[in-house]
Amino acid sequence: MTQDKKLRLKQIAADIKQNNVCPDLAVTATNLVLGDGNSNADIVFIGEAPGKNEDLRGLPFVGAAGKFLNEMLASIGLDRDDVYITNIVKYRPPNNRDPLPEEKEAFWPYLVQQIEVIEPKVIVTLGRHSMEYFLPDQKISQIHGEPKRISFGEKKVVILPLYHPAAALYNRGMRQTLIEDFGKIPAIIKKINQDKS
Repeated sequence: MTQDKKLRLKQIAADIKQNNVCPDLAVTATNLVLGDGNSNADIVFIGEAPGKNEDLRGLPFVGAAGKFLNEMLASIGLDRDDVYITNIVKYRPPNNRDPLPEEKEAFWPYLVQQIEVIEPKVIVTLGRHSMEYFLPDQKISQIHGEPKRISFGEKKVVILPLYHPAAALYNRGMRQTLIEDFGKIPAIIKKINQDKS
């Protein structure tokens, strides 16, 4: 099963290249950054777009924000092999600018496919760019750390909106908030498992 999922994820990456998604971004990027981690994960983390380190290595969240994400995962007894990490936009925007609405829109169907392959119990959105696709018309400052159950395709999924680790690197208050919000993940998973049993 896992092997099949890995192949399906590889196919999504191949489709993005074949369909020439966001050619302006592709031309300035070193790598397509699809995602990293466990294709059977209960938890998928979604950021906004790769940065410089991610672009060079072809992996999401490997810079300073990624290091912080790894520390927070460790704080709840997980590591990157237990979860799946991706971004809405799969190519680095030049000079790390915010992804444009049309870029997010172009990549959105591929993110949906990733989620359908992995079938996570919880989707953790990192920052407002990924949150607004799942929870439109919401403000991250008002709902961060609050799990929301939404319909996604034919299934229900729990969305946990969190601040982006990069934003928390330079803001101590936000860093503490993010660590506290992150700490809720095990209880959320436990509750989902109890509801299913």
